[in-house]
Formats: sequence, structure tokens, C-alpha cells
Amino acid sequence: MTIAKESESKSQKSRTVPEFVENIEQLSQEIQELYCLDEIPWVVGYSGGKDSTATLQLIWSAIAALPPEKRTKKIHVITTDTLVENPYVSAWVRKSLQQIKIASAEKELPFEAHLLQPELKETFWVGFIGKGYPAPKQKFRWCTQRLKISPSNRFICDVIRTNGEAILVLGIRKAESSVRAGRMKEWEKKRVRERLSPNMNLPNSLVYSPIEDWRTDEVWMYLMQWDNPWGFSNKDLFSMYRGATADNECPLVVDTSTPSCGSSRFGCWVCTLVTEDKSLSAMIQNDEEKEWLQPLLDFRKKLDAGENRERRDFRRRNGNVQLYERNIPDEEISIEPIPGPYIKEAREDWLRELLQMQEELRRTAPENMRDITLITIEELSEIRRIWLEERHEFDDSLPRIYQEVTDEEFIDPRPGAGYSLLGSDEWTVLEEICENDPMQLELMAKLLDTERQYRKKTRRIGIYDALAKCFETSSRSPEDAIKNAHFKRDLKNAAGEGNIDKVKQLTLGDVTTDKVIENPKSWAARKFKKKESDIE
Repeated sequence: MTIAKESESKSQKSRTVPEFVENIEQLSQEIQELYCLDEIPWVVGYSGGKDSTATLQLIWSAIAALPPEKRTKKIHVITTDTLVENPYVSAWVRKSLQQIKIASAEKELPFEAHLLQPELKETFWVGFIGKGYPAPKQKFRWCTQRLKISPSNRFICDVIRTNGEAILVLGIRKAESSVRAGRMKEWEKKRVRERLSPNMNLPNSLVYSPIEDWRTDEVWMYLMQWDNPWGFSNKDLFSMYRGATADNECPLVVDTSTPSCGSSRFGCWVCTLVTEDKSLSAMIQNDEEKEWLQPLLDFRKKLDAGENRERRDFRRRNGNVQLYERNIPDEEISIEPIPGPYIKEAREDWLRELLQMQEELRRTAPENMRDITLITIEELSEIRRIWLEERHEFDDSLPRIYQEVTDEEFIDPRPGAGYSLLGSDEWTVLEEICENDPMQLELMAKLLDTERQYRKKTRRIGIYDALAKCFETSSRSPEDAIKNAHFKRDLKNAAGEGNIDKVKQLTLGDVTTDKVIENPKSWAARKFKKKESDIE
């Protein structure tokens, strides 16, 4: 029997309806006492799902029952929008937050609703299309920290910085899983105040979980039998849950131990951390009016189609080749480069397909969803900046792709965005000069664009180091760069094993002259010599 089942059978399974009602009354009194005990502000995590709604409803009802003169301490209600949420859930949560703001003002309650979002440089599409990150996997789960954890933690840290402390109110329950139950029991052992657990990730903050001992059926009983105090419909919430098959909503994520949104009830529609988005699939299957969302599922399958090695760089984003041992079925272990970010053509294809899908959804969606936005103008602007300034792709292809797909001019909101002394014409000429050699094209583009960027500066200190760095990452052919990485790996292994003969062989043999290319000048000399031999 799991920990969660044990806790249910011992303390909850025998609880009758009158006992549950009594528990609600006890919790209301407890909430009022904790609220009035000090001046520490509260931060309530609200995802719009059943558990967080029940928690906020408990808090709201208890505080509303206090005399006005005691309702002085702020209660922040925070929701994180990753910008890639299930469209219906996202719309639901936004409307709910708006209603919370209206009801709190009308009833003169201390609730303040906040819709949080990841920083522009950390959104999913900026990472995937702008920087070329592959779709998230368990071994490279780059999305959760950026999209979920950082926005909420930044807000909580701001509250702590202003007030010294904060109490984080979460709708977490032991019955969610045996892992969650075990972790919550460990937190309970470290409590310094009754019912308040220490937050292991954020100093000077405590966690209050009022419904920690509730069963799932009790959560629904409370939502169905007690009216929503800010005027939203819990019956509509139940209908939204009924339209899908999984059991848990996407929780407020404050650390990496929190389950991925993809494996919970509602989450990011792009999530590739699980094999299938069951909630979105069920929505489409159970309701003909939601069939217009099918392109989202199809796009997600393409994201999860595999490593797409031929569409990814052989280097990491820093330009280095990193090797790993790849197990190939029925073959020996192969030492290969770790696939890096998507190459230019692949990133452009992903952008084009995403914009095409957005246009299609805006044509086929119901009237109330026609304004659906899959990627914001601000994200497009940041992607454009990365391509121009970090990737040195001065052909500036994003505005062209945008206009091709939408038939509208791309209006960049960044002041001075897109300014360049070089452009698509120069890029075309450079491609011809480099004779379709991608590494030579990359090097020339980096050198030219580095010079362009320093030309705008009043002092050009550091330009030589910047130019030399271009050679370090882009002067070798893929074959030479991979050979050099193997050489360094073999040399390191030989040194670690104390194999002096192997070290001598590697450092004094022909490898150093034929395979290791460290000096940019020698690379240039070899390229020039090759041209001369071609002429002869």
C-alpha cells in the first residue's frame, strides 16, 4: 500500500460529510488566526485547477468573514502563464483572474491578482526557434525552470525583499501521489510553526497547505456544494475537467520536484516530456467544437519526432564539439558529437510552420477564440535579435518569413531593431563567394558582423579578441572539428590512465600536424594553398 493510500485509509476514508463540514469550519478558523497573527504577506498559488481553486476559495471565504478593520494584510494571488498553455485553460484562468480583481475591489478585500509570465529571453519559442534548443526531454528539461519556476520565484522573492518574509499558500495534497505524500511528511518534521512548513527553495518563506489532507472527491464536493465567492462557475470548471481524462491540474511550480505540467491534468500544449497530451486529446475527442485545436497536437508530434540530427549543428551553442557514447542496437558503442542547436534552415522552417498554424487557427477557431496567439510579436522581435546579433545571420529572414505567411509587414516593437549595414543582398553575395561551404559562410558572416557591431562603438577595445573567437568556433570543417575533439578526448583519457606511450604518440605523432588545427593562420594558409592547387 502506498503512503498516499495509507494516509487516506487512516485519516480520511472514514470521514463522513458532517465531519468534512466540521473540517472546513476548523480550517476557516485556522486561516483567520494565521492571517491575523502577524504582518507577513501571503502569496496564493492559483492555476485555475480544482486544488488551487478550492484552496483560494477557502482563503477567500475565511478572510471575507473577518471584520473590515482586520482585513489589512495583502494576499497576492499569482498565476503563471507560460504562453504555451492549453488555449481553453489559458482563457479560463485569465477570465477568472479578472473576476477576482473585480470582486476583490467591490467587496473591499485584500486580494491582488497577478498574471506572471516568463522573461522574454526565456519563453519557449525564444529558446526553441531563436536559440535552436531541441524540444525538451528528461535529460535536457530546459523549459520548466524558465517557464514556470523562475516567474513565480521572482515574484515571491520581490515580496520577501520588500517585507522580509512571505507565506506561500499552495493547494498541494498528500493524496496526489506517494512521492508527494512522503515529501510533505518530511517537510512537516521541519516545521517551526504549526501548520507552516519551511520552503526549501526560497529562504525566509513558509508554506501553508490547508487542504493537504483532503481526498480528491472531497475537493470536488467542496467546489460543487459551496459557491465560488468571487463569482466564477465551479460547475464550468467541473465540465472542463470532465472533458478530459487525467486527474491532476497543472500546479504552481516552485521547484523541479513538482510534477511536469505535461504529465498533469492541464499543461503546455508543446510539452514533449510525456508521450501524449491526454487532456488536449480528450478535449478534441469529446467535443466537436474543439476539433479546430487538432493542429496543435499534430505540431507537438513533430516536435517530439526525434533528434533530427541532420537539422542540428554538430557543435554546442558555444561552438565546442562535445562527444558522448551512443549505444546503437546490434553495434558497438559509437563515440559521436552531441547534437547541438537547430541550424538556420531548420529554425526558419519551424517559424514558418508555427506562423502558418496560427493563421489557420485564427480562421477556424470559434468567434470567441479568433484572437488566439501562439507566438507574440515581442517573442518574434527577440528571435530576430538573436538571429541578427548572436547568430550573425544578417540576411534578416524573420520579417520576410512573417510577411510571406501573414501577408502583413512585420512591425518590430524594439527601437532601432533590425538596423544593419549588411543585408540579404550581401548575404547572397557571400554565399556565392563561399561556394556553398557552410563553415566558411559562417566564419565570414561572423567576422563581417563582428566588425559591423564594433563600428558603432566609440572605442573598439576588444575587437581583436572578438575576431579571434570567431576563428575558434567556426574556422574548422565539421570533419576537422570532430577529429580534434576525438584527439582531445583520447589525450585526456591516456593522461588519466597514466599511459605515457599513448600520450607521446598523440602529442608527437602525425596527429598534431594533420588533425589538430589550432592556429587560424594555418587554417587560412591551408585554404589558400588548396585554392592554388585547384587553379593548377
